[in-house]
Amino acid sequence: MRPADPAEVDALHRLIMASLEDDQAEDVITIPLAGKSTIADHMVIASGRSTRQVASMANKLAEKIKAEFKRSVRIEGLQTADWVLIDANDVVVHLFRPEVRTFYNLERMWQFGDTVSSSLKPLPVPPAASTPEA
Repeated sequence: MRPADPAEVDALHRLIMASLEDDQAEDVITIPLAGKSTIADHMVIASGRSTRQVASMANKLAEKIKAEFKRSVRIEGLQTADWVLIDANDVVVHLFRPEVRTFYNLERMWQFGDTVSSSLKPLPVPPAASTPEA
């Protein structure tokens, strides 16, 4: 695989963010991964209000990437559309129904201290579970 052209990665990221905005995705965040992970340069996480919206956003995004960049993307989870992963090589997109997003909490898993995008709000720390006395 050839090294990613930074201008092309930036253009791909902008296209994805604009598409999600056009489709009224909710709680869109981006996490920069360049230099921190080899899977991609950006991870985008967004929510849709229903499985239908999540599936529609994923399909439109795949079509736009193919039209603009002449490359196909890999899509997982489209059948149930609770959590759809779109792998566009340099940018990985996770589209969720809100309940599924809350359950998996990818934002917390991928935080890198202060390097997370400013659009990402800190998540509350859950209270410590109490253990019964033995």
